Amino acid sequence: MEYVTLNNGVKMPIIGFGVFQIPDFEQCKSVVIDAIKVGYRLFDTAASYMNEEAVGAAIKEAIDTGLVTREELFITSKMWVQDMKNYDDAKKAINRSLEKLGLDYLDLYLQHQAMGDYFSAWRAMEDAYQEGKIRAIGVSNFFPNILTNFVETVSIKSAVNQVELHPFFAQTLSVETMKEYDIVPEAWAPMAEGKHHLFTHPLLSEIGQRYGKSAAQVALRWNIQRGVVVLPKSTHIERMQQNIDVLDFTLTQEEMDDITALTLDHSEIINHFDPNIVRFCVRRVIHD
Repeated sequence: MEYVTLNNGVKMPIIGFGVFQIPDFEQCKSVVIDAIKVGYRLFDTAASYMNEEAVGAAIKEAIDTGLVTREELFITSKMWVQDMKNYDDAKKAINRSLEKLGLDYLDLYLQHQAMGDYFSAWRAMEDAYQEGKIRAIGVSNFFPNILTNFVETVSIKSAVNQVELHPFFAQTLSVETMKEYDIVPEAWAPMAEGKHHLFTHPLLSEIGQRYGKSAAQVALRWNIQRGVVVLPKSTHIERMQQNIDVLDFTLTQEEMDDITALTLDHSEIINHFDPNIVRFCVRRVIHD
C-alpha cells in the first residue's frame, strides 16, 4: 500500500474502501471483513450511510480474530447536516459516531456537506481533535470558493476534502485549490458510479490494454497519480482485489492528459448547486 501524509503528519492509505449504499447490517459487516482480508485498511463511512454499527462490528470481529490491529486501520466517518446547527449538536454527533463504531478514536472525521452552521460544527471538531478523539479533521463536498473562505477563517486547517472526482468530472480547479492549501483530495465515486460506460470506455480500455489492466483500474490510477485518495466500492471480492491492484503501473503524461480531457466539468450524479438538493440535505433527519 502507498500512503499520503496529511498536513498534520498523519499517514493515510491512498486506496480505501467506501460503504455508501450498503445499509444492511449483515451484508455491510461481511463486505468490510472481506475487504480487510483483501488488504484494505482505510474504510470510509458516515452517519448518513446508516451503517456505522455494521462497520464497527466488522472492525471488532477482525481485531478479535487477529486479522488486523486497530493501529493498522484508518477509519473515517462524517457528520451529517442535521448535527451541523451548533457546537453542542456537533459535539454530540462526534460522540455518537464513536459509540456506534465502538471506537475510542477516529482516524479522520469529515463534515459531510458545506451546509448548516459548519463553522460552529468545525469548532466542535477542532476540540475533539485536540482531545485526541480524532486524529485528523476534514471536509467533504466543499467547492473551491467555499473551501478557500473556510480555510482562511478557521483555526485548524482541514486535512482532507472528499469530493466527486473521476475522469468525467476531473475538478481540476478544486484539486489545485486543495493542493495550494496542503489539503489532500479524496475521491468519492472514483468510477463515476459506472456512468458513461466507464467500465468499457474505449479510451480507458485502450490504455488499460497497454498495461494489462481494466478500464476501471486505469480510472483509479489516473486519480492516484494526481495525488488523490480513492474510495472504490464493491461487494464482490474479485473486484475488490482488482480495485486495490493499481499500484504496479504508471500512466504517461500524455495518457493522463487524454483522460483528463474526458471531463464534462459538471456532475451527473448530484448537483450541489440545486436549491432542491440543498433543501433535501438540510431537512433530512437521520436520528431522533
